[in-house]
Amino acid sequence: MIALSLSMKVTLGAALLGGVAGVVGAFAVLRGRSLVGDMLSHAALPGVVLAFMLTGSRQLAALSVGALATGLAAIGLMTLVVRWTRTKEDAAIGVMLSSFFGLGVVLLSRATRSTTGGNSAGLNSFLFGEPGNMLNSDLLLLAGVGTAALLIVTLLFKEFKLVAFDADFAASQGWPATRLDLAMMALVAVVTIIGLPMVGVVLMAAMIIVPAATARMWTHRLHTLLLLAAAIGVFAGVVGSRYGRGVPAGPAIVLAAAAMFAASLLLAPQQGLLARFMHTVRLQRRVAQDHLLRSLYELAEPQPQETPAIDFESLQADRRWRPARLRRLLEKNQQQGLVTLSGGVVTMTPVGLRAAAEATRRHRLWELYMMRVAGAAADHVDRSADDVEHLLPAAVVLELEAELEADPKLAFAAPRVPPSPHEIRAGEGDR
Repeated sequence: MIALSLSMKVTLGAALLGGVAGVVGAFAVLRGRSLVGDMLSHAALPGVVLAFMLTGSRQLAALSVGALATGLAAIGLMTLVVRWTRTKEDAAIGVMLSSFFGLGVVLLSRATRSTTGGNSAGLNSFLFGEPGNMLNSDLLLLAGVGTAALLIVTLLFKEFKLVAFDADFAASQGWPATRLDLAMMALVAVVTIIGLPMVGVVLMAAMIIVPAATARMWTHRLHTLLLLAAAIGVFAGVVGSRYGRGVPAGPAIVLAAAAMFAASLLLAPQQGLLARFMHTVRLQRRVAQDHLLRSLYELAEPQPQETPAIDFESLQADRRWRPARLRRLLEKNQQQGLVTLSGGVVTMTPVGLRAAAEATRRHRLWELYMMRVAGAAADHVDRSADDVEHLLPAAVVLELEAELEADPKLAFAAPRVPPSPHEIRAGEGDR
C-alpha cells in the first residue's frame, strides 16, 4: 500500500465513510428507518467490548464482528417485540438502543478495570470516535466494505427503489420485499459498524441520516438524491477531518454535515424556508390582487359604462383593508395599467375590466362547485372559495370550469369577460 501520512489517511477514511453512509442512508431515510442506524450504532458497543475481552485485540475486523453480532441481536429483538407485543416500532427502537448502550457502557467499565493500568486499549474512542488511531488495515477494510456496499446498491438499484417507495406494491408483484428490506438494513448495519472508529457510537447515526436528509431537500429524483447524499457525506468527512482544529474529528465531521443541513434548510429551491417564504409572499400578493379586482367588478357591476368608476371609500368598505394598504395595491395596479386612480375615484381600464371579470368568474364558479359538489354551506361558501380558488393548479381550474359551464343552469354565474384588444383586432380582420 502507498505510504500515507496520518492526516491523509484520516481524510481519505472520512471521505469514504461519508460517501458510502450517504448512499446507504438515503434508502434508510426513504424507507422511514432512520432511527435504525441510531439503534445499531448504540447496540454495537457491547459487541465491540465483548470482542475485545475475548480476543484481546483491537483490530477493526475482529471488533466489527462483535459489533455486527450485537447489532443483529438488537434488530432481531426489536422485530420480536414489535410483532408479539403492542409496542410500537419507535418505542421498541428506543428500548433496544438504551438497553444495549447501557450494557455496553457497563462492559466497557469492566474491561477498563480488568486491563493493566486501567487502560481499555483505546475502546473509549468508540464512544466519540478517534480516526487518529486508524491503521492501514482499517482503511483497506473501510474501502473494501464501501466498494461492496456501492456495488450491491448498483446491482439492486431498481429493487431497492421500489421497496423504498412502495414495499406493499413490490410484495403484490411477487418481489421478495421482506428480503430486500432486510438487505437494505444489513447494508446500514455494516456501514454503521465500520464507521464506529471514525465518528463513534454516539455520532454515527448522524452520518447515516444527515447527508441523506440534506440531499432530500434539493431533489425529488432518486439518482440525484444518491449522488448528492454521497457528495455531502464526502464534503463533511473532508472538511471535518482536515479543518476541525482543536476538536475531535468525529464531532467535527458531524458538525460539518449539520452545517450543510442548516444551509439547505434555508436555501433549498423548493423545500427551503426562504423558498417557502417567497412562495407564500407571492401567493398572498396574488390573492390580494384577485380580491381587489373582484371587489372592483362587483361594485361596478350595476354600471353600464365600459370603464366604470368606484369611489375609494366604497372600495375600502367592501374590502375592509387599511387605507394605506389599499392605496398601495391600487398604485401597483395602476402601474400595470389595470386601473387609474384620480383623487378618490378608481376607474378600471378595459384591460383591468377584463381581468376583474375573469377573477369574479373564477370565484363564482368555485362557489357553485363547492355548494353542489363539496357540500359547503351557502353562508360560508364565499370564504371557502376565497381559500381554495388560489391553491389548485390552473389545469384543474379549467377542467372544473368547463364542467360547470356545460350546465345551462349555471350560465348566470359567470360574468361575461370582455374581449381582449387582440381578440377585437382579430375579429375586425375576419370581417
